[in-house]
Amino acid sequence: MQSIRSFLLTAAGIAFTLMALVFTASLGVALAGIVAVLMVASAISARISPKPVRATARAQGPRPQKEPRIWNDGRGTIIDL
Repeated sequence: MQSIRSFLLTAAGIAFTLMALVFTASLGVALAGIVAVLMVASAISARISPKPVRATARAQGPRPQKEPRIWNDGRGTIIDL
């Protein structure tokens, strides 16, 4: 009776360990898949997003000064005088 009980407990322990291993591995694969999808989506959205457009202002008046730098960084227009 003692050997049957120890055999059943050993088999149950091995089965539980294998189930835990499969569960952990499936979580790891799912997490890796989610990270891969997010990385691909980020790369595609970065490629599709518009590039900043450089705008220039022309000096007006009789005495033109140094031309100010004006550009749009995607969040707003920046004017460097």
